[in-house]
Amino acid sequence: MAASAALAPSAAAPADPPIDRRRMVAFLCMVFGMFMAILDIQIVSASLNEIQAGLAASGDEIPWVQTSYLIAEVISIPLSGTLSRVLSTRWMFVISAAGFTLMSLMCSTATSINEMIVWRALQGFIGGGMIPTVFASAFTIFPPSKRGIVSPMIGLVATLAPTIGPTVGGYLTDLFSWHWLFLINIVPGIFVTVTTWLLVDFDEPNLGLLDNFDWSGLVLMAGFLGCLEYVLEEGPNHDWLQDEAVFACAVVCGVSAVAFFARVFTARQPIVDLRAFSDRNFATGCVASFVLGIGLYGLTYLYPVYLARVRGYSALQIGETMFVSGLCMFATAPIAGRLMGKLDPRVMMALGFSGFALGTWIVTGLTKDWDFWELLWPQVLRGCSLMLCMIPINNVALGTLPPERMKNASGLFNLTRNLGGAVGLALINTVLNDRWDLHLARLHERVTWANNAAMERMNSLKQGFSSFGSAADAMALSSMNAQVRIQGIVMAFEDVFLVLTVLFLAMTCATFLIRRPRAGAGAGGH
Repeated sequence: MAASAALAPSAAAPADPPIDRRRMVAFLCMVFGMFMAILDIQIVSASLNEIQAGLAASGDEIPWVQTSYLIAEVISIPLSGTLSRVLSTRWMFVISAAGFTLMSLMCSTATSINEMIVWRALQGFIGGGMIPTVFASAFTIFPPSKRGIVSPMIGLVATLAPTIGPTVGGYLTDLFSWHWLFLINIVPGIFVTVTTWLLVDFDEPNLGLLDNFDWSGLVLMAGFLGCLEYVLEEGPNHDWLQDEAVFACAVVCGVSAVAFFARVFTARQPIVDLRAFSDRNFATGCVASFVLGIGLYGLTYLYPVYLARVRGYSALQIGETMFVSGLCMFATAPIAGRLMGKLDPRVMMALGFSGFALGTWIVTGLTKDWDFWELLWPQVLRGCSLMLCMIPINNVALGTLPPERMKNASGLFNLTRNLGGAVGLALINTVLNDRWDLHLARLHERVTWANNAAMERMNSLKQGFSSFGSAADAMALSSMNAQVRIQGIVMAFEDVFLVLTVLFLAMTCATFLIRRPRAGAGAGGH
């Protein structure tokens, strides 16, 4: 017994070394750069009207301020794995941060919509490389036992940035002007660029990889992902394939996709290595990340649309109402980090997705009078659920991959979340538009001159407009029509939230089909 006791310490696994302070500071600077890149996805969404007025843009042109950024970023994210191996983490991040900062400055100086679209596309393409580079670094520079420290922080940034984007954008535009949506990036961008150049030393460049760089694969990937993003963004608003531009992009997307996958599996050094999907945990983690993208970006879009169209809120009021989710993320992040060491990650994911489902189920009882307090608990559930899902999903997908596959896998993993958001927004807009048309048709069938309740309401409106004389009848009819349209869109919102509830419940059940990560795998960093 004594001999066993004496041998016990030597048999114990050696403790992980303490975190290097230089590396931690460098990593924190990279995380801040990632925050800026993700924030800029949504920061302009609440201020498009102001940008449109400032640039004298048309209603058809102004959505490209958002679309150009998203298309460029969705191409950049999977490409970052190859570029990071070629340039090293240090130079990849320095170039991304410096380019993002410069393009932010150029966006603030734009005097036409065409200039803005070009600068936004370059901003998204160059800055998009920061996001997966941070995720890969979290899993390569920290030992598994330390990832529980950085995981909540990175997960919080990845979910909080798009959530508070409309809030920050609303405040900046209201207090200053739309130019400050971009000027706010300048000083932090310079700081991140300089500090990462001075401190990051995680790996070395491998310029030899450029000898076999797959340029044709890059072109095919750009055609596939860029056109896919355009179809998902513009399709719901242009009757999908009935629009010539959407149809053309769909054709290019399909042809490019076939050629791209053929190229990936035959090229000597493919632009993206899809072998990571042969790992069951990575593949299932990507599916969960895809659904999480719907909850993250879809609900960030839905609530402001309701508050603007039905409640008539300004950008600032929408931001103040939406801030609840961000506060809940802050509160839940450390709790989720601690739970990772105690709970099966599948249980945490199930709790998170069921929280999403409960939040969207509550909103299926939506009315035109819902305000901050009625939306409070759905937003609380969304904020808490995002953190409960994010950390275990990262652990399942990336926590057990070998370091040499991490950079490439990180780009693919982040791509699935962004595509989830794009598909989710397309689904939401399609269901919303179709159900609104259906409910309007049914309401018009019921609200007729033969309907006593409708006639009573009409007479009440006429009395209210009686001071306008002969115009009272027309004003009452117009008001009645507006009320019917509002009721129709509210009913359409209810249907959308019901569809999302079913989706999140299905993902809750599917979490238990995931294989539990091996013991000793780190808590996921993002």
